[in-house]
Amino acid sequence: MQSSSNNAGQGIEDKLAALHTNVNAIRSIASAVEGTFGPKGLDTMLVDTAGKVVITNDGVTILNKIEVNHPAAKMLIQVARSQQNEVGDGTTTATILSSELLSEAVSQVDKGVPIPKVISGIKKGVQIAIQLLRQLARPVSIEDYSVLYQIALVAGREHEDIAKLIVRAAKLIGNDKLLNDNFKLADSIVAHEGSENELISGLMINKRRMNSQMPDKVENVNVLVIQDAFEPEEIDEEALGTEIGFSKYLEFKEIFKQNLKKITELGIEFIAVNRGVDPVAEEFCVDHGIMVIQHLTSEEIKRLAEHTGAKTIKRSGLNKVLDDLKTYIGHAKVVYEDEKLKKTRVIEGKGKPVATILVGASTGEIVEERERIAKDAASSVQAAIRGGYLPGGGSIETFIAAEIENRRDQIRGMEGFGVLAVAKALKKPMAQIILNAGFNPLEKLEEVMIAQMEQRKEGIGIDADSGMLIDMEEAGVIDPSLVKIHAINAAAEITEAILRIHTIIKMRSPDDDQD
Repeated sequence: MQSSSNNAGQGIEDKLAALHTNVNAIRSIASAVEGTFGPKGLDTMLVDTAGKVVITNDGVTILNKIEVNHPAAKMLIQVARSQQNEVGDGTTTATILSSELLSEAVSQVDKGVPIPKVISGIKKGVQIAIQLLRQLARPVSIEDYSVLYQIALVAGREHEDIAKLIVRAAKLIGNDKLLNDNFKLADSIVAHEGSENELISGLMINKRRMNSQMPDKVENVNVLVIQDAFEPEEIDEEALGTEIGFSKYLEFKEIFKQNLKKITELGIEFIAVNRGVDPVAEEFCVDHGIMVIQHLTSEEIKRLAEHTGAKTIKRSGLNKVLDDLKTYIGHAKVVYEDEKLKKTRVIEGKGKPVATILVGASTGEIVEERERIAKDAASSVQAAIRGGYLPGGGSIETFIAAEIENRRDQIRGMEGFGVLAVAKALKKPMAQIILNAGFNPLEKLEEVMIAQMEQRKEGIGIDADSGMLIDMEEAGVIDPSLVKIHAINAAAEITEAILRIHTIIKMRSPDDDQD
């Protein structure tokens, strides 16, 4: 009987071997960022083979730069990237929750709970958690400066100068644009070594004037945006070899010269070009004091047109009569080349308002980190405007964990074990913050849960400096609800994916696929 029992146990272990292998890989990745979490989290130094050093406590930066070979670990890194792409912040939270939820789920499987039941229970637990997060979220608008500042300050790791810049930029841009899914405030951030922090009411384009003899500054300027090459219309080489083709080529060159004259008649002083510029056009613009930048990306062209109120035009569009061309012209208060940054500034266009957030620092390594911090802060502010905010410091997750545990009795059968796995995982963020602050997580978590239950206040948490109970919202420790919602969803998705993997098999190389 003993031998039979041992064989049965060995059989279960064999079946779960792939699961345990994957869990261990994910735990190892999560451990790389756990120590950075919370206000007392420390930095990580990343060093490559060439000796380049990156010092950061930004979760997605660490995960993107560490060397990873295990497929499950790569899946976890993809979760962090998804968190970054969707909401721009909370990558460490998503990583820690994913690791903890998977660990708790596997713990239930090891006890004999069938994997399908665990997965089903996790889905129910996550559904409850997200429903409660949405119900408890506090709305916020662009006018709530103090709230947005605190959100930026928390996400920006207590960098007050960056938090102020971000909130000012958000107010300049306005609610409508911040609520647009296609706009990311974080994309407005530019970092440069040796620069001062600055909020620019306009665009910073990563190009310089194409010719140093062109003006480096124009004011009250009419703008032309060419989404094409600033050249005569083309004739293919085969046609050019014919008499008719060559005649057409000469005709196009003459038309182009006439179109250049229209540029001056329209009072154009700044031209932005998607592609290249013909030498004749370059000389013409130098002679007539017109500033030109070329080889802009499609995104730069789009943003410039929107900000200046210009309509993009093709080279053939320049054949239009003057009255029609006037409708394509944009306007800006000033356009000038920033010699220090080697970029072009377009200030106060008459189109849609735009803010560029310039973040500076003394060294390249530091400015990169400040750029990451600013992007996190900007993403958090935008996420809060879209979905509201909640108490931070792990307090809301701990409160919801207790609520889920209270509802455990409503879940019949073995799915309840999956629900409990969600509740236990939700306690991890606060436990990790407490641990990184140098206190006992078990003791402090118990204090928090008792206080939350007695006072029915979801915002009670731990002061990372003193270890005392505080109201996180009153202390200004607040987070966007969308960051938490996406992190929990992401954790559930990777947990289910890993739980469903029964066997790991190495694929044959494509080079071996020969008939």
